[in-house]
Amino acid sequence: MSLTENTPLESLDEWEDDVQARYPEPEKPFTPHKDKAEFRDYENTTRPTVREFYRINHKFQTYDFVKQKKQEYGGLDHKQMSIWEAMEFLNTLVDDSDPDTSLSQIQHLMQTSEAIRADGHPRWFVLTGLVHDLGKILCLFGEPQWAVVGDTFPVGCKFSDKIVFPQFFADNPDVENGAYNTENGVYESGCGLDKIEMSWGHDEYMYMVAKDCLPEPALYMIRYHSFYAAHREGEYQHLMTDHDREMFKWVRAFNPYDLYSKSPTPPDVKALRPYYEDLIAEYFPAQVAW
Repeated sequence: MSLTENTPLESLDEWEDDVQARYPEPEKPFTPHKDKAEFRDYENTTRPTVREFYRINHKFQTYDFVKQKKQEYGGLDHKQMSIWEAMEFLNTLVDDSDPDTSLSQIQHLMQTSEAIRADGHPRWFVLTGLVHDLGKILCLFGEPQWAVVGDTFPVGCKFSDKIVFPQFFADNPDVENGAYNTENGVYESGCGLDKIEMSWGHDEYMYMVAKDCLPEPALYMIRYHSFYAAHREGEYQHLMTDHDREMFKWVRAFNPYDLYSKSPTPPDVKALRPYYEDLIAEYFPAQVAW
């Protein structure tokens, strides 16, 4: 099987729906999910397409693969377009097989940002909700699903058993590599997440695009919003600094808007566009490198 073959998810939204099944909306105040028995029940009831997605993801997300993709995309030389143009570009990623929603990608993004705005958060926080998933345009650059979405995790060190479907890492060649299969792997304890290579996908890519434009809490939200093993299960603390832990308060504040703001009622994109174009112009240049 080539790395671009086999895209088992019926739509990219299927992964996010699956995360919601794993992590139902918590009561406040939030407490991390810890029930291992419940998690294993979840594994037994997961859709076959999602299981197959993670089998492929866990097999091919290696340290070398991540380094290769960061080099390939790190120059941000694939396309020049505005943030709004990127949203419209993402809108061309249409999957008619998704029976659960008729909303466009722009409407999905606006549902997140409008929920954040309704709760009175700062403008940069609202903008983060709007742009956080734009890295999914990787699919339109030819990347397979397993290299675009999915829970993210560090590579180059031992895989946590709190990552979804940890048994599928048995097929990952890094598991047999003595440099990568220890607790710290190629890293030093407490080195900080900015020195860690994360599995490749839309989170890391959008972070690369936005890193010179948005404030630090926003960048943590974008880069780590799919790092559920850390912000939901409390793993990888040994690699974090105190600053990382402080910033993860923002990641946890963002996560409910990411997961639980979907609604069948579409936002009025035409009416909202002037507000969001003004907001985008506060933080991003007219043309952005992708």
